[in-house]
Amino acid sequence: MSDALENIVGAFQPGPSPGPGRTPGPIGMTILLICWMVTGLLPFAFSVTDLKLATGRIGTPGTLTVVSCDSLGQGRYDCKGSFAPDGGGDAIAVAASPDSTAGDVRRTRLTPEGDRAVPTGATGVLAALTMPFLGVGVLAFLPYVFLYVLKVRRGRRATVICGGLLTLVSLAGVVIGMVASYA
Repeated sequence: MSDALENIVGAFQPGPSPGPGRTPGPIGMTILLICWMVTGLLPFAFSVTDLKLATGRIGTPGTLTVVSCDSLGQGRYDCKGSFAPDGGGDAIAVAASPDSTAGDVRRTRLTPEGDRAVPTGATGVLAALTMPFLGVGVLAFLPYVFLYVLKVRRGRRATVICGGLLTLVSLAGVVIGMVASYA
C-alpha cells in the first residue's frame, strides 16, 4: 500500500482509550461545561433584537422594496432596498436580505440603527426563532453530561430521552425558521 492509503486507514483505527490522568480534571471539566452552556445560551441573546423587531415591539413599521441584488459569486448576493415608513417621509436606503430578488415588496420594520429592515408577522417571527431553536439543540444533552460528570446514575436515561426529544424539536424549529426566512 502507498503511504497515503496507510495514513487514511490508520486514521480510522481506534486510539488509546483515556485512562486516569488523561481526562480533564475538575477545573478543566468545569471550564468545558461553562463553555458549552455559554455556547448554548448565546443564540438566545443574539436573537432578542430580531424577535422584538418581528413582533413589532421596536422599530419603524413600513414597506421594503428590493431595488437591486448583485451577485458576489458562489451563490451569494448583496441586496439593497428602499424602506418607506408607514408614517410618510423620505424612503431610506437599507440592506435587504440576501435571499431577496429585485422587485420584492414586503412588510418590514426598520431597525433602530436604520441600516436594515426585518420582516414582520409570522414569517418574521419564525425566522427570528431559528437561533433560539439552535440554542435548544446545543443545550439538549447538557443535563446528561452534568449527571455523567457528577457520577450520578439515577435519572440518566430520562435525560437522554429528553435530550433526544429536544434535539428533534430543535431540528424542526431550525428547519421551519430557515424555510420561513427564505419565503
